Amino acid sequence: MRARVAKWGNSAAVRLPKALVDEMKLRPGQELEITVRPIAPPRVTLDEMVAEMIRLGPENEPPFEDWSEVEAPWLPYEADDKA
Repeated sequence: MRARVAKWGNSAAVRLPKALVDEMKLRPGQELEITVRPIAPPRVTLDEMVAEMIRLGPENEPPFEDWSEVEAPWLPYEADDKA
């Protein structure tokens, strides 16, 4: 079973689903032993990314900007007289 940590005042809390509470016959105030194992976020493969790009289609592609045609402005050189 997976559970999400939530904020509860200044603390963190995990809610137990009713089905689990009923199945385990848990009551308020009862102590539990908990084993914690954080779940790593799923890794996206290159094949999945390409499939999503194909699904979205070229109309959702950002416009191409050719930066080679943009001339960068050069600021005038000012000598540092403090040296």
